[in-house]
Amino acid sequence: MTQPQHVGVIGLGAMGAGIARTLRHRGFHVHVCDVKPGAAEAFAKEGGSAWANPAEVAAAAPVVVSVVVNAAQTEGVLFGDHGAAAAMKPGSTFIMCSTVDPNWSIALEGKLAAQGVHYIDGPISGGAAKAASGQMTMMTSAKPEAYAAANHVLDAMAGKVYRLGDAAGAGSKVKIINQLLAGVHIAVAAEAMALGLREGVDAAALYEVITNSAGNSWMFENRMAHVIAGDYTPLSAVDIFVKDLGLVLDTARASKFPLPLAATAHQMFMQASTAGFAREDDSAVIKIFPGIELPKAKGAA
Repeated sequence: MTQPQHVGVIGLGAMGAGIARTLRHRGFHVHVCDVKPGAAEAFAKEGGSAWANPAEVAAAAPVVVSVVVNAAQTEGVLFGDHGAAAAMKPGSTFIMCSTVDPNWSIALEGKLAAQGVHYIDGPISGGAAKAASGQMTMMTSAKPEAYAAANHVLDAMAGKVYRLGDAAGAGSKVKIINQLLAGVHIAVAAEAMALGLREGVDAAALYEVITNSAGNSWMFENRMAHVIAGDYTPLSAVDIFVKDLGLVLDTARASKFPLPLAATAHQMFMQASTAGFAREDDSAVIKIFPGIELPKAKGAA
């Protein structure tokens, strides 16, 4: 019987946990760690190995997948106390799945190459459900030798793996453009639903009509369902789009490229964050609109 291949997953949030389970279901021995106490151990009870820190994961697996929030957390995963970089053997591969500044990703590729470690710029999209079912999308760019070392992992963890270039940067650029659209779509979906509520339209009826009409978008259909349910449990939080749309605007600012809709959406998420909704689901951006009565969660007073 063929022995399972080993892969590491660092970060067991909504997306990372789904990725780890997908890889396990597809025959890999998955090594995990997470800053949240008990998260890695809970995963390991169903199969796989829990480790205390990124260095231990990297020592156990030739391919390490990092699924943390941002560049700062990725730096910590690699170069912080008990970081993965020092434990990664030459020829091993680090797959970076966060939404980051493309220039930062390019620099990281060079830093890891200096110690003989392959790097894949590999942001992800699709949400927790698609991560868990192995159907998420990856926007990747990497040197050919990095793909050669880790193609089997990429193809196992995602339904669509786009290979966008032969060096880091292109994957993160495409992800930033995706986030421009995602953030604007959520913001305008909230605006539309808020107007409907202000005008006295039944929220469920409005949702039914729009999701079967030309005004629909994936984000309206997905996020306004959270509003209808009155459930703002964060799958992707308001502050994620404060960060991501900030990256969009930083990228455009460097070349003096105007992004009026992205700028407005960013301000909306900033307003929601400042108003106390930073850690709620990003659909909570609807709470910035005055004079509307939002649906309540079932059982809420």
